[in-house]
Amino acid sequence: MRKKTNRVDLRKIFINLQEQMATKLSANRKLILHPGTKGDASELNWIKMLDTYLPKRYKVDKAFVLDSDGNLSDQLDLVIYDRQYSPFLFNQDGALYIPAESVYAVFEVKQTLNKDMMIYAGGKIESVRKLKRTTAPIYHAGGIYKPKKHFEILGGILTLGSDWTHPFGDSFRASLKILNSSRRINLGCALQAGGFEVKYAKNIVVQKSDPYDSLIFFFLRLLASLQQRGTVPAIDISQYGKVL
Repeated sequence: MRKKTNRVDLRKIFINLQEQMATKLSANRKLILHPGTKGDASELNWIKMLDTYLPKRYKVDKAFVLDSDGNLSDQLDLVIYDRQYSPFLFNQDGALYIPAESVYAVFEVKQTLNKDMMIYAGGKIESVRKLKRTTAPIYHAGGIYKPKKHFEILGGILTLGSDWTHPFGDSFRASLKILNSSRRINLGCALQAGGFEVKYAKNIVVQKSDPYDSLIFFFLRLLASLQQRGTVPAIDISQYGKVL
């Protein structure tokens, strides 16, 4: 008699998680009337999910991002930043401030995907990407690692649904073309419509999932993109200390 092999259906796990999130977000949309409160509830659901399932080297929060010259981004609905190599964070009356060097990705959270929301998200993403990021050598037992180059901060949008009949068709692509290089959207998920990843070369290439796999598609593409970026560069602390 053959020994039974223990197996787990990863797709089923993510589909169940997706259904739970969609139910919560749909309920928030119907029952919470105040737009700000509705938005806060949506953000918390996405933050909780990513903070739970991403590797613990990453932290996820709603936050502002600042640089060593004192420049400040818009408030971001969701920031993925380095947990281990962020030497300092500021929490002023509940508002979290993260150094630009520690950031891997930023996302805007909305109820629905459409042209206006994509343009709005692009502006939020740009407010982070334009900040100054320092880098410094790393000293170790065998010598010195040269300062690491900065990677592009990932930018994206997360929603419950889409206003477009064909969520990732011509209208979606036309909206992507409006965004300049600093406003580019790399990743996103509309839970009820599908997940997507955008590659920018000579032409814009959009890879997308069907609605049933939207969350697992988005999560695995996000995880792969984070892994490709490795660890954030070391912060040049002296640049932040110049204000003293």
